[in-house]
Amino acid sequence: MPRKPTADNVQSLADLLEQLPEDLARQAFTHASWVEHRAESYERLAFLGDVVLSLAVSDHLFPRFERYGAGRLTKLRAQTVSGPSCARVALELGVPERLRAAAPAGTGRSFELLATSERVLASVCEAVIGACYLAFGTERVAPAVVAAFEGQIDDALEHPVDYKSLLQERLARRAEVVTYRIACEEGPAHDRRFVAIAEAEGHEIGRGEGKTKKAAEQEAAMQALEPRAAGD
Repeated sequence: MPRKPTADNVQSLADLLEQLPEDLARQAFTHASWVEHRAESYERLAFLGDVVLSLAVSDHLFPRFERYGAGRLTKLRAQTVSGPSCARVALELGVPERLRAAAPAGTGRSFELLATSERVLASVCEAVIGACYLAFGTERVAPAVVAAFEGQIDDALEHPVDYKSLLQERLARRAEVVTYRIACEEGPAHDRRFVAIAEAEGHEIGRGEGKTKKAAEQEAAMQALEPRAAGD
C-alpha cells in the first residue's frame, strides 16, 4: 500500500503549480476565446480537475467526520467544492496574475472581465487541479488539494449555505436554469411528507423528500449537485 503523505511532506498546490510542465501550465491558463479549438483551452482540464477535487475532499471528509451521515457529508462537500470556494482558492493561487501573463496581446478590457469573473476563476482553479493530477498523480495532488481547501471546509462547517443556491450557481455556468415541482404528498396532515423534483432543460436532475416543500426542494438540489459534478 502506498505511504500516505504526512503534514511534513505534503506539497502545496501552489508548489505543484510551479512544477507543472510548460504545456499543461499553458493550457490551464488559456481561455477558449484565445484559441481556435476549445479543446486547447482550460475547459478539458477543468472537467478532470472537478472530479479530482470532489474525490480528494470526499476521501478527507469520510474518516474525519465519522458520525456524519451521507446527506450531511454530501452537503459539506458540495459547499466546499462550489464555484465560490474554487474562486477563492484561485485568488490564493494568483490566478488573475497568471491569466494576465497568458493573455494574448490586444485582449484589453475583455481580459479584465475574465480575470474578475467568479466562474472563470473557479474553472481555472479546477483546471490547475486537473493539470497537476495529470502531471503528478493522485498521491501527490490529493493532499495538496485538501490543504488548499481546508479553509473552505472550515467555512462550510461554520456557515452552511442554501443548496438550492449552490445548484443554481452551478447550472448558471452552463446557462441553464433549475425549476422545482412537488411530485407527491403523502401521510396525514400532522406527518406530511413531500417529494420534490429538480429539473433542468426538461430533465430530472434530482429528487428529494422532506416534511415541508422547502425541505424536499433542498434535498432535491443536494442530490442534483452529485451526478452533475463530474461534467461541470
